[in-house]
Amino acid sequence: MATMLYRLGTIAARRAKTVIAAWFVMLLAAVAAFAGFGGQLTDQISVPELETTRVADRLAEELPEMSGGSANTVFRTSDGEPFTEGQINATEDLLRDVEENDIIQSTTSPFATETELAEGRQELEEAREQLEELPEDFSVADARQDIDEGREELEQASAEVEAGWEELEDGLAAGGMSLDALAESRGEIEGGLAALDEADEELDAQVDEALAGGYWPAVEDDLNSARAEVVAEREQLQAALAQVEQAEQGVAELEAAESELDEGRAELEAAEEELAQLEDSLDGDDPAQAVERGERALALAEGASMVSEDEGTAVAVITFEVPLEQVGTEDLEAVSAELMAADIDGVEILPSGDLNVELPHLFSVAEAIGLMIAAAVLVIMLGTFVGAGLPLLNAVVGVGIGVAGALSLSAVVEMMSMTPILGLMLGLAVGIDYSLFIIHRHRRQMKAGTPLRESIALATGTAGNAVVFAGATVVIALLALNVSGLPFLALMGTVAAACVAIAVLIAVTMTPALLSLVGHRILRRPERRYIGMQEHQRITTPMPTGKAVLIAAGALVLLAVMAVPTLSMRLGLPDASTEPEDSTGYQAYAATEEAFGQGMNGPLIVVADLVPDLSAEESEDLQLDLAEELSAHRHIDAAVQAGANDEQTIAVYQVIPQDGPASESVEELVHEFREGEVLSGDLAEQTELSVAGLTAANIDISDHIADAMPLYLGLVVGLSLVLMVMVFRSLLLPIIATLGFIGSVAAAMGSVVAVFQWGWLSDIFGISNPGPIVTFLPVIMIGILFGLAMDYQLFTASGMREAYVHGSAPRLAVRQGLHAGRSVVVAAALIMSSVFAGFIFTPDPMVAAIGMGLAVGVLLDAFIVRLLLVPALLHLCGPASWWLPKWLDSILPNVDVEGAKLERVLESESGAAEDAPVPAASRS
Repeated sequence: MATMLYRLGTIAARRAKTVIAAWFVMLLAAVAAFAGFGGQLTDQISVPELETTRVADRLAEELPEMSGGSANTVFRTSDGEPFTEGQINATEDLLRDVEENDIIQSTTSPFATETELAEGRQELEEAREQLEELPEDFSVADARQDIDEGREELEQASAEVEAGWEELEDGLAAGGMSLDALAESRGEIEGGLAALDEADEELDAQVDEALAGGYWPAVEDDLNSARAEVVAEREQLQAALAQVEQAEQGVAELEAAESELDEGRAELEAAEEELAQLEDSLDGDDPAQAVERGERALALAEGASMVSEDEGTAVAVITFEVPLEQVGTEDLEAVSAELMAADIDGVEILPSGDLNVELPHLFSVAEAIGLMIAAAVLVIMLGTFVGAGLPLLNAVVGVGIGVAGALSLSAVVEMMSMTPILGLMLGLAVGIDYSLFIIHRHRRQMKAGTPLRESIALATGTAGNAVVFAGATVVIALLALNVSGLPFLALMGTVAAACVAIAVLIAVTMTPALLSLVGHRILRRPERRYIGMQEHQRITTPMPTGKAVLIAAGALVLLAVMAVPTLSMRLGLPDASTEPEDSTGYQAYAATEEAFGQGMNGPLIVVADLVPDLSAEESEDLQLDLAEELSAHRHIDAAVQAGANDEQTIAVYQVIPQDGPASESVEELVHEFREGEVLSGDLAEQTELSVAGLTAANIDISDHIADAMPLYLGLVVGLSLVLMVMVFRSLLLPIIATLGFIGSVAAAMGSVVAVFQWGWLSDIFGISNPGPIVTFLPVIMIGILFGLAMDYQLFTASGMREAYVHGSAPRLAVRQGLHAGRSVVVAAALIMSSVFAGFIFTPDPMVAAIGMGLAVGVLLDAFIVRLLLVPALLHLCGPASWWLPKWLDSILPNVDVEGAKLERVLESESGAAEDAPVPAASRS
């Protein structure tokens, strides 16, 4: 490898302009790819195969209308007074306009919800009044039975009336009459009787006349016969009249019966309508139970009111067609912009953090200050502005290619905003350091008198070999993030690894090319005058043992004290409470907490699987019992029924915790849901609970990373031990160095916990609300600091090993090696920590925490562990520091990290050339 790099350095130095041009062409290509194909970044984390994801997928299948993600918007009156009718109407108009967006499924007005609650309250009051008016033994079922029996009686009576009509018609028909002609028949009969009365009067007159005329005997028989005919006809007519009168009485009776039937039907219909209204209001066969169910449901709903008690703050819910993590950043920004653009007199509109997508800037003033500090360190160390500019140029080109190339894939790969920032952060740091290592070696050789291009090639083959080795360890550690099983973290590690790999390639190609162009200007003018004449200070005495004891003890105590906060570290993903206080997301979070309590900012979605084959009343009672049981939990403020499937086998609840989404109690609550410890007794047997929602997803992700961390740490520690055993041919040194790495990581994490979780110095760092440490920070820190620790250990311990191999006593070799490598380690650590520290004061708390962790970690690992603790412990261990079993030494490959073999080969070739006989032509 060293020989290949030596040749590569030679080629790069000879064809400097071509190499530099090639890298700038790649930079332009990466930028063009980003401009042409770059997509949107996101802060929404989507992780498959988590419990939350499985619950959400099942919910989408069983209840698709409830599978969409939701985000809140806070409406608050400027003067704190209750909303006016005009403000309410304007707010509801705005929500209706927002609902027209294609990605939005619905918007829920808090005022409409309150109106529905008021109407439900009124209906319950009316039902209660009706219930009080009913007999004590009243039952809807009994009333229904009475109505059914009344209907049967009416139908029977109606049949009897119909039979009466038929019988009446048959009787009339037998007498030659019909029901329709009954009145006409009466008229005819009454007319006949009147005619008979006249006939009687005429006969009476004839009798009187016959008696008076004395001819009575002659007409007696005729007149008596005529009177008999009149009498007979009168009897017939009177019989017919009696039949008609009887028929008329029958008609009257039947009509009266029909009237009674109509009245009965009307009464029955009124009773049915009243019973139906009663059933609607009571919703059940048992009125008392029905009213009780309604009151229980209303009490549960009022526990999660979306309008504050003072009626000056309200929360509207915006529900999307798809889960929130699937909503594009542009769509979220469009919804937020529409809300913020609304002008409602006297009302503040505060979209929640889920809608306020404020992605962190890739580069800001803080990072620029960090680079300026790095530049100052380079100028102090290298002594020239030209020399200081080379590492910065290399780093900028490398980061530009790596970050722009990664961003060009963001349209086809879901990429968190943190991903390119981490690549930028690490790419700048290692890009400067790796170039510095080669430049430092080149300067040292130039001052010793090595020719320019030979020095460039030799520095590339020696220091460049160490750079490749160190970069490879960082790349491996970052790629190992793929074992986490989390796509977003794997992509983050892969992009960062790519940026490091590019930094390595630039260091061993572009750095030699630039060094060739600047020539001797890489040295200060005084150094140029004394090329080949510098004398190096020779260390002849080891470190005092007492000093070593004090240094080791002090370093261990410092690391231990700084690591103490790590014991209380809690992992989580940041929420709006950690955003800057002037951000809309934070203001919405604070307003919600003030008006409704902390839990309203992080509701949980609880899905209950109910036992099948329950009646409607039994299922409703079970769902209410479950909601009340959840509401009574020590960590739950309210539980509201959100819906159920048609079969009533799945019920969904919105659970409002008592504390905020990042609190320990909510984390404990989610774990209790997962482990089935929330319910007890019959409810536990009748239901099975699962939990989803953004808060639960964040906790699941944290748990997943925590579970993967031991494996990842084991891989990194194992790799560290194996590599250092091969490089330094020692057992004790790798163990000490690895334990020191663990100590520096723990101490750095402790500083992050103290500031970002405990809130120490929070005002200085602009932390509005301390909370859990970002979930993936420990893994990221382990991966990055491992690679950097290997760098620093390499540049200090390789010199110790070289001095020991060349005959120095073990303790003296430690001091000699430390003296040889400390300057470059100090400079590299200052530069890298300056770059990382530049990210501490960014508004994004996630970026700030990572920046602080890496900055403190680099300083501790370089200055406390590599320059103090490890040398002191190696001094105290003496010869044991370099002991390695012979059998192990024989099977381990000989890793020539700093190109010592190359130097020996070149020295031997140089010596052979000097000893060669001079040609005859040259002797003359």
